[in-house]
Amino acid sequence: MSVPLSRRAAAAEGLGTFALVFFGPGAAVVQAQTGALGHLGVAAVFGLTVTAVIAALAPISGAHINPAATFALTLAGQFPKKRVVPYVAAQLLGASLAAFTLLALFGLKGDLGVTLPAGSLTQAFILELVLTFFLLLIALRSGLPWVVGGVVALEAAMGGPITGASMNPARSFGPALASGIWTAHWLYWVAPLLGAALAVAVNHLLAPTAPVEPQPQQAQEFVPEGDPA
Repeated sequence: MSVPLSRRAAAAEGLGTFALVFFGPGAAVVQAQTGALGHLGVAAVFGLTVTAVIAALAPISGAHINPAATFALTLAGQFPKKRVVPYVAAQLLGASLAAFTLLALFGLKGDLGVTLPAGSLTQAFILELVLTFFLLLIALRSGLPWVVGGVVALEAAMGGPITGASMNPARSFGPALASGIWTAHWLYWVAPLLGAALAVAVNHLLAPTAPVEPQPQQAQEFVPEGDPA
């Protein structure tokens, strides 16, 4: 018996977000325990994980693995509204399962990679907004796995010491739930969602209004194969 496409897409989102949280914050936990990876090593793990997940799962679900990405694609008219709740639910579930798996393996070592502001809330809010803005603007305009993964690694290297460089409410939600550390958690929802909205607006401004000259390739609408939505 074949599994309905909508369920396969939700499962792919859950699996992809599980991988992101297991390997990304997991690398931060391993760094806290062993010191073997270093800050740049942790950033590289995040970027490589995103690259691999997009390459493997984008044909099934689009590989959003991020409620802010789902929000941006919906605002841009590239994703059906009826799929938003199932996608975000799958992302949060996958992130939570990964964080509890890390808890079972390592205890509260490294606070499970929970995202916390190292400076002021204003500094963290603006940084998360800007980081998410550039991540999703580039994802909207390119979507190539290595490009998006590279941006994640770059931004994690720069912003990680200040905010944890979440750019993803699900990535922050899972470790917060498993660790019980909810300090400034609201920031990791509001700032990425605002950054996502700004990315959509700027992407619209950058889109050509007339075929006067060749333009950069536009991000294409994702509707899973065989889906009538």
